[in-house]
Amino acid sequence: MALYAAAAAVLAGVESRQGSIKGLVYSSGFQNVKQLYALVCETQRYSAVLDAVIASAGLLRAEKKLRPHLAKVLVYELLLGKGFRGGGGRWKPMLSRHQARLKAELARLKVHRGVSRNEDLLEVESRPGSASQVPRFVRVNTLKTCCDDVVDYFKRRGFSYQGRASSLDDLRVLKGKHFLLDPLLPELLVFPAQTDLHEHPLYQAGHFILQDKASCLPAMLLAAPPGSHVIDACAAPGNKTSHLAALLKNQGKIFAFDLDAKRLASMATLLARAGVSCCELAEEDFLTVSPSDPRYCQVRYILLDPSCSGSGMLTRQLEEPGAGTPSKERLRALAGFQQRALCHALTFPSLQRLVYSTCSLCQEENEDVVQGALQQNPGAFRLVPVLPSWPHRGLSTFPGAEHCLRASPETTLTGGFFIAVIERVEVPSSVSQAEALAPELMPSPAPKRKKRRRKAAAGASTLPGT
Repeated sequence: MALYAAAAAVLAGVESRQGSIKGLVYSSGFQNVKQLYALVCETQRYSAVLDAVIASAGLLRAEKKLRPHLAKVLVYELLLGKGFRGGGGRWKPMLSRHQARLKAELARLKVHRGVSRNEDLLEVESRPGSASQVPRFVRVNTLKTCCDDVVDYFKRRGFSYQGRASSLDDLRVLKGKHFLLDPLLPELLVFPAQTDLHEHPLYQAGHFILQDKASCLPAMLLAAPPGSHVIDACAAPGNKTSHLAALLKNQGKIFAFDLDAKRLASMATLLARAGVSCCELAEEDFLTVSPSDPRYCQVRYILLDPSCSGSGMLTRQLEEPGAGTPSKERLRALAGFQQRALCHALTFPSLQRLVYSTCSLCQEENEDVVQGALQQNPGAFRLVPVLPSWPHRGLSTFPGAEHCLRASPETTLTGGFFIAVIERVEVPSSVSQAEALAPELMPSPAPKRKKRRRKAAAGASTLPGT
C-alpha cells in the first residue's frame, strides 16, 4: 500500500538527516499528509520497541526482501496500530506468517520490563518537562463547536474531566484518561503526554485542532477584534490561521501568504475542514506584497511566523535527540530573511499591532531580529509587555527584551517557542482616530483577485485537496 511505502521513505529520510518528519511528509507527494504524519510519528515514537521485537522475531532474516524501515511501519500497524488499512495489500499475508512470533516477542518484552501496557514500553526521560512529557494540547475550534460540548463528548467516552488547571503542576501529573482545561487559554484542553487523537472523529471533522499551547499564543496575543483585516504573512500549515479565524468569529478578512504550493493546498483543506470562511489564500512571497496596495489599507494586525531553524520543535527533539544548534551559516541566512520580513511588515501604513514568533531557541532568530527591526524604526514601534505571569521571558540582550516570551518543555511544558508583540507608538497620520477606534465600521474595498488567489471556505469544492 502506498501509505506504508511513503511512511518508510520518510523514516529513512529522517534517519539519514535529510529533513524533519513534517518537512519530509509535506514533500512526499502523498495526498493525505495528516494520515502519513500520524503514522510516521507513532512508528518513530515506538522505534526502539519495534527494533527489539523485529530483531527478536528474526523477521528481516526470514523476509530478506523486506527493508528495515518498511518492516518497522508494518509491525507497528500489526501490533500497536489499528490493523492494516485498505486490506494491507501484499504485506498482510507476509506479516501474517510471522504474527504469532511477533506477538510473543512483544509479550516477552513487556514481561522483561515489568509493564502491562504497550504505552509503558516507551522510554520516557525521567527529568520533568522533557519533550516526551509535554502534554497533548487540544484547541477547541469555536467556529464549529464550543468547549462545553467537546468536554461532554469526552466525558461520555469515559474520560474524567478535572476542570480548569490551577498551575503547571496540575498538567505535570495528568495520567490515564484524565484531562483539564488550560489555566491560561479558555478553549484549550490538556490531555496526558502521548495521548494520540489523530484518528479521533472530532479531530477529523475539524471540531478540535491538535496544536501546542505555545503555538496558540501568537493569535491570542495579536488580539484582533472581529471585523479586523489581518495579514498572516507566512501562513502554512495553517493552525495559527484557523485560530485567527476563530478569534475573529469569521468576521473580517485574513490575507494568508505562503510560497509553498503543496503546503498551501494542505492548508486550504485544513481551513475548509475547520469551517474558515474569512481567509483569502495567496501563493505569494510576503516580501513582494506591496504595503500600498489598496486591498491592505485596513490591515491593522499582522501575524509573522517566518521560516526558522525549528530548533524548539518537539518533533525534532524527539526525532533527533541531542541534535546540535543549526550552523552559523544557516542561522545567518534565516535571521537575514526574518529581519527583512519583519521590517517589511512594519511598513504597512495602517499597522497597529504585530506578533512575531518562531519555534526556534536561537537568539539570532529571536531577540536579535526584534532588536534589529526596532533599531531600523526608531521611535515608531515598541515592545508590548504581555502575560506578566509567564515564567520564561526573552533573553536580556537589549532594554525591553524581557517583554518578549520564550517557551520550553522545562519551563512551560510546551514546545520551544519565542514571541514578541510589537505595537505602533501612535496612530499613523493616514488613519483617522475614528477609523483606528472602529475599524469594523469602515467599508471593505472590493478585492482585486489574482489567478493564484483562492477563497478558503468550509466545504468549498474548488479548494485543492477536498
